[in-house]
Amino acid sequence: MTRTTDRVALDDWYAVETSAELGAVAMRNRLLGQDIVSRRLSDGAPEIREVQEDGALGPPLPVAERYGCVWTSLGTPVRAIVEIPEAAEPDRRFVPCGWVKMRASGLRIVENFLDMAHFPFVHTDILGAEPYTEVPHYQSEIRRDVDEVWATNCTFFQPRIAATEDKGDFVHLTYRVPSPFIVMLYRVCPTSPNRLDAIALFIQPIEEDLCRAQPVMYLVDSLSTQTALLRFEQVIFLQDRIIVENQRPLLLPLEPRAEIPTRADSSSIAYRRWLKEKGIRYGTTNRAA
Repeated sequence: MTRTTDRVALDDWYAVETSAELGAVAMRNRLLGQDIVSRRLSDGAPEIREVQEDGALGPPLPVAERYGCVWTSLGTPVRAIVEIPEAAEPDRRFVPCGWVKMRASGLRIVENFLDMAHFPFVHTDILGAEPYTEVPHYQSEIRRDVDEVWATNCTFFQPRIAATEDKGDFVHLTYRVPSPFIVMLYRVCPTSPNRLDAIALFIQPIEEDLCRAQPVMYLVDSLSTQTALLRFEQVIFLQDRIIVENQRPLLLPLEPRAEIPTRADSSSIAYRRWLKEKGIRYGTTNRAA
C-alpha cells in the first residue's frame, strides 16, 4: 500500500513509538501507509523522518514526546496533541500497557472501545456478566466548542471494576474521543470516589486495515503492583482484539444504515457522524483514501 492523500488523516498527531525504547539506533516503522524511521539524537531529542521511494530520508517531521510516547505527523497538524490533565497529577500511577497490533481499521478499534454492550459477552466476569446485559440510557454528543465526541452518564454493572476490586457494582463511565484515532475512558476510582481514573488508547494506523494501539492509564491506586495493573488491562485488550479482527468489513462504514444501530450504539452513531463531517476517508469504506 502507498501513502494516503487524505489530508484529515495526514494533518493529525499519532503516537508511534515508546519514549523509553527510542535510542540512537534508528527504528523503522510505518504510519498511514508511509515508511518512517525514528531515532534519538545525541542531544536526546527525538527525530522522525519519512523513508522515500529511493531509500533516502526526507526532512524531519513534526515530533513531540508526551504520555510516554513519541508523536509525529505526516502533514501539518492543525491541533495540538490531546490534553490529558490527569497526566500532570503527581500522585497518579502512570501505566503504559504496551503496543498491540491488530488487523483492523484503527477507527474500528475506537468504536469497539466505546461499545458497552459487548462487556458481558467478551469480558465475562471482568467488565460484565449475565444477567446484566442491558445498556442503560446515556447521552452522546459532539461538543462543537472543543470538536470532540463525548458519552456521559454511562452506567454498567461490572464484576471487577478495577484491579483493586474483587466485588461487582454499577460503575459510572464517561467516554471521550478527542481525535479520530484516540479514545479515552474516565471511571470513578474505587479507592478515591471523588476522583476519576483516566485510560487513553493511542492508535497508530499502519495501513487502512492494520494498526497497533497503546493503552495508557493514569490511575489513583497506591495498592496494586505494576504487574497486576498491566495484566488487568492487557487481558481486556487482548479479548477485544479477537472480536475486532473478526468484524467485517475491516474498514469502518460511514454510510447511513450500512450497519443497523441500536439504542446502545448512541456513542458509535455520534462518532461516525463526527468522522463523516470531518471528511476522513482513511480506514473507512469510503474509497479514494
